Amino acid sequence: MKRVVVTGMGAVTPIGIGVGEFWNGILNNKVGIGPVMNFDTADYKVKLSAEVRDFEAKNYLDAKAAKRMDRFSQFAAVAAKEAMEDSGLEAEKENSYRLGVSIGSGVGSLMGIEREYDKLLAKGPGRIHPLTAPLILGNMAAANVAMQHGFQGKCIDVVTACATGTNSIGEAFRCIQHGELDVVLAGGVDSSVSRFGVATFQALTALTTSEDPLLASIPFDKRRNGFVTGEGAGVLVLEELTHAINRGARIYAEIGGYGATCDANHVTTPLEDGSAAAMAMTLAMEDAGVKPEQVDYINAHGTSTVYNDLYETRAIKRAFGDAAYHVHINSTKSMVGHMFAGGGAVELITCIKSINENYIHPTVGLSEDDPECDLDYTKGEAVHIPVHTAISNSLGFGGHNATVLVKEYQ
Repeated sequence: MKRVVVTGMGAVTPIGIGVGEFWNGILNNKVGIGPVMNFDTADYKVKLSAEVRDFEAKNYLDAKAAKRMDRFSQFAAVAAKEAMEDSGLEAEKENSYRLGVSIGSGVGSLMGIEREYDKLLAKGPGRIHPLTAPLILGNMAAANVAMQHGFQGKCIDVVTACATGTNSIGEAFRCIQHGELDVVLAGGVDSSVSRFGVATFQALTALTTSEDPLLASIPFDKRRNGFVTGEGAGVLVLEELTHAINRGARIYAEIGGYGATCDANHVTTPLEDGSAAAMAMTLAMEDAGVKPEQVDYINAHGTSTVYNDLYETRAIKRAFGDAAYHVHINSTKSMVGHMFAGGGAVELITCIKSINENYIHPTVGLSEDDPECDLDYTKGEAVHIPVHTAISNSLGFGGHNATVLVKEYQ
């Protein structure tokens, strides 16, 4: 098995465009939640979202190329461009068939579908954009990134709802581990703060109806009542260790393990005992040769829904045993909302930055304890400790569970 390291990172988030700006937001407990900007919410119970504000693709990408991408693909392209620049990888000097892409989108472009469907109803089928199909398809984020950088190896779009980003990174890790590829641009992206998207989750009663941005996404707090729809992208450069060393790359961290399971239980509700999510964590730790007591930090899926936070707590207890009460846990969604496929990737970036800077951010807004959520969720203040090993959890509708373990490179 080949070792896999992270040599570049890129992010587009509701609290900052670029990893530097995103991390500065994390350090300042910035909450990127506010009134929905994409549409009029007069007829909606849900009033808040976590959107990427002031994003102009032409400021980051070739203007002509940007016009041939919908918003979610633009996010992925911007994050991938940053990750590539950060890595220092010169693609033109590489065997292009050894360079791959694994960037997933859970829903593709709901906004694009709405936009063109409105035209269809108002003006007929002859008036929709001729590139509608390639604009809205979920795989086009990965495809556009591959075209952007000339990567001709395996290019995939893993779709596992809210676990998409984490599964995409895990599958990229496996590709390199088994020698299929030397480098993979891996991550997730979604942009679905749309009329239809918000309406569907509102109908499920999955979204918070709070109108206070600071009390809307409060994972593990007993007052939590739903998640906040977000958007964004995270992309990492995963690279085979020897390849990275030979080109003198800066190494941020090492991907140690990956676990994926399925609840096989219900379309929306996780298993109450958390057993399948626990197994994903256990598999990732076994893959890495790490014991539960060696994990310093868990970036939880932590959506701020009643059942998710409770069942994930049970899963952590099941996977970690007594060590569950000693590991530091938080939820980045307390600041950026739920970015769907983008969430897992950005949360893994958070884990890597925590390892690099020995900093675990608080779960912002958590102040009233839920008696059944009784672990250390980093309430109130950040924790400054050495972080050697961290895991990132993602759980998706349909029962998809994914965990990636990342550790300090040695």
